[in-house]
Amino acid sequence: MGAALVSPAQPALSGDPRPTGDEPPLGGYAALATVFVASIAAVLSALASERRLPKDVSTRDLVLTGVATSRLARVLTRDRVAMPLRAPFAEYTGPGGPGEVHERPRGRGLQRAIGSLLTCPFCAAPWIAAGALVALELRPRVTRFVRGIFVSVTVADFVQQLYVAARTLDGHRR
Repeated sequence: MGAALVSPAQPALSGDPRPTGDEPPLGGYAALATVFVASIAAVLSALASERRLPKDVSTRDLVLTGVATSRLARVLTRDRVAMPLRAPFAEYTGPGGPGEVHERPRGRGLQRAIGSLLTCPFCAAPWIAAGALVALELRPRVTRFVRGIFVSVTVADFVQQLYVAARTLDGHRR
């Protein structure tokens, strides 16, 4: 069933597979979750008070924002050129996919929680998507333009991967 939660102040329970000192930074995660929820609440409140809260978001905007969010999450959490942004919170562990690296969170507490956020595209995506949707409401033209860049890069990456796969298949036929 579920694993027992261990707080940083408690020693690891007998049979706990994690080594002592490798407990999840629950306090840091709680702080990040609080910032995320409070930020969303503040933005929603401000938009509602200005009567700028949209009645709906188009399917087109949701799909394109989702594609751009996926790409931007990979850039933020895996791209080589973003390593300096992650460096205070993550340590390099090796090369990743094309143009990417593998890193793991460093430190303890909030530093480690931020490292987890900055090294996990799935963890960063809700933050990016929330920011993108707020930006879409506040500055739609600029946001759509920037979003278009990341959607285009996603399509280009996909085409490049198809090209590599086709070349590999062609090589196996000979």
